[in-house]
Amino acid sequence: MPEPSYINAHRIGKLTDSIGNAIRILANCRLCPRECEINRLEDERGDCRTGRAAMVSSYNPHFGEEDPLVGTHGSGTIFMTNCNLNCVFCQNWDISHLSEGREVDAITLAGMMLSLQRLGCHNINFVTPTHVVPQILEALPHAIAGGLNVPLIYNTGGYDSVESLKLLDGIFDIYMPDFKLWDAEPSRQYLNAPDYPEKAKEALKEMYRQVGDLTLCRDDIAIRGILIRHLVMPGSIGGTRELMRFIANEISPDTYVNIMEQYHPCGNACKYPPLNRMITQAEYEEALHAAREEGITRLDKRKRSVRSILR
Repeated sequence: MPEPSYINAHRIGKLTDSIGNAIRILANCRLCPRECEINRLEDERGDCRTGRAAMVSSYNPHFGEEDPLVGTHGSGTIFMTNCNLNCVFCQNWDISHLSEGREVDAITLAGMMLSLQRLGCHNINFVTPTHVVPQILEALPHAIAGGLNVPLIYNTGGYDSVESLKLLDGIFDIYMPDFKLWDAEPSRQYLNAPDYPEKAKEALKEMYRQVGDLTLCRDDIAIRGILIRHLVMPGSIGGTRELMRFIANEISPDTYVNIMEQYHPCGNACKYPPLNRMITQAEYEEALHAAREEGITRLDKRKRSVRSILR
């Protein structure tokens, strides 16, 4: 397996530069498109409800991810607490909305990465990392000193700023963004982010610019590239066809795409019909059909149960 990018970034000083630039952003936080502009270095908290320290809910080998990430020993997931989105249907409500987790320093976070690598995990998979990019970067030199040498995955809801993503150029090898909704109005209603579609499109283009299509090693384990997830929503409110057309035409028709069927009403979804029900088999098949018709050539084929996306 080739050397992960962050090792060379550390060697040439690029990682040090990214850490400094990321920490400076915290003083007037605009890590994500919310641009709260509060001083998180002084532990002020904005929409993500996170101050100077990152919080972690759990970390463990995870076998419910896509096959190229799981392999034989699992994906080393680190679930970061809180989120910069406010999805009313959040599938990890206790983590992202109820702040279940504990604060960790850089050395502790590095130790989690190394522990997962010792268990044989094929990668380190940061779940919901957008609001804690500086803290993750701060932990990396400690992890590298301890021998970390597996790819890093940026597993995000897709509401990322290009400015922050550029700090990760040459450091993260695998991006795994959600592309949730195509239209502004449902994004306003269900995510409290009417600009989500535009920001997600900008973010996906930047991610692809950095890492390209998903590439696998001889053992069919992902080593670099982008993998996009789309959760099929009840009533087809996600705009699946338009999303797939965008990916095929403006990212790449060879993008690895996982169209997910495991939506179930969580959080406050019961207050927002049609989000108060599961999707139908017909809705899921329609989404797959739309992706193929729009030119997507690499669809994830592994079906997952509802529980597979949970911890």
